Amino acid sequence: MSETYAPEGEVVAICRDLIRIDTSNYGAQPGPGERPAAEHVAALLDEVGIEARLYESEPGRTSVIADWAPEGVDPSLSPLLVHGHLDVVPANADDWSMPPFAGEVRDDCVWGRGAVDMKDFDAMVLSVVRARARAGAAPRRPLRLVFTADEEAGSGLGGHWLVDHHADALAGCELAIGEVGGFSLTVRDDLRLYLVQTAEKGLAWLNLIADGRAGHGSFRNDDNAVTALSAAVGRIGRYEWPHRITDAQQAFLEAVSEAFEVELDPDTVEETLARLGSIARMVGATMSNTANPTMLEAGYKHNVIPGRATAGIDGRFVPGGEEEFYATITELLGDRVRYEVVTRQPSVETEFSGALVEAMQSCLTAEDPGAKAVPFLMSGGTDAKAWDRLGIRSFGFAPLRLPPELDFVGMFHGVDERVPTASLEFGARVLDRFLDQA
Repeated sequence: MSETYAPEGEVVAICRDLIRIDTSNYGAQPGPGERPAAEHVAALLDEVGIEARLYESEPGRTSVIADWAPEGVDPSLSPLLVHGHLDVVPANADDWSMPPFAGEVRDDCVWGRGAVDMKDFDAMVLSVVRARARAGAAPRRPLRLVFTADEEAGSGLGGHWLVDHHADALAGCELAIGEVGGFSLTVRDDLRLYLVQTAEKGLAWLNLIADGRAGHGSFRNDDNAVTALSAAVGRIGRYEWPHRITDAQQAFLEAVSEAFEVELDPDTVEETLARLGSIARMVGATMSNTANPTMLEAGYKHNVIPGRATAGIDGRFVPGGEEEFYATITELLGDRVRYEVVTRQPSVETEFSGALVEAMQSCLTAEDPGAKAVPFLMSGGTDAKAWDRLGIRSFGFAPLRLPPELDFVGMFHGVDERVPTASLEFGARVLDRFLDQA
């Protein structure tokens, strides 16, 4: 390996270029699609001799898969699935301080939609493997590089579609790394917790439906669908779900308790979480099941009582909490309102143990002596739900050493999304070490 070998050398430039390719995912509505980004990624891999294949679930909805097993890998080891998604949530430029798809650098940060979710990790992976391919530096085990479409809308046209139609392209993989995890939480100058995702909540998107008697708005109506639905939505929105502490959450809380030198009291755990700053929002959402009303629709004219009213619910359940979730929703709805499941995806979890976890800690410490890797349960969902269907153990490990003052969690799907250039370079160096040890 030459003295000029620099796995972080291209990471900022690649991240900027990816952000400049608008891959906004509008869900059911038409969008630009991922194909231009997929072709760009494939070209970057092909340029260094790594053959990439494009998989398209629908026109423009494109994923990339590449196998890399150069001379020097241990062929007895299963391929490591290294994955990132190419799509991003939409951004309203009028709300931003910087154009969201310009990929500009300001205040030592790369700004733009996807900077943290998750074109940053895509860039780390590409920068590292391109540097290694040029230098002839083989990773310890074969790599299966996967860049997916449609993760931001549930992976139906990306990860899950690949599992349904091209499972052979993922054959042999037993372990995976991707989002969301590996980012730092500063406790003090000599201690940073790096949160590694080992579990994520399940997903239940529901439509609530209330039927009633349509009629003139001036008449009395004791069978008003809007009234019935509103009451049910109010009950769900106000409901305080009981704490359900999973194994991953318990391990995280114990690590926080030790790091901040506070005794963990189950009755005051929310007060302990408050000490985490902005990240408390993400962690707090994993203490229990949740159900948030997100949409309402009824009627078409002031003086007409509609015969139907509907609402949307974003439900999330902790591992082991799905049965309780649906039972509680049924009870809160009452007799007048029913629900239908629009999207259901299971929770996933794996143990925070094994050689892969040991490699994470070792590589983080090599770049940050104050690093301590800890597991956590994430409130959202990732492509890990798709890989779990194939029995692949997934970890959220996109390493970033972050400034203590940066509201990193607020960047996800937020306005003025950005990532420090130094954090990108740190992540590339950690990932490079990781590929030697994993």
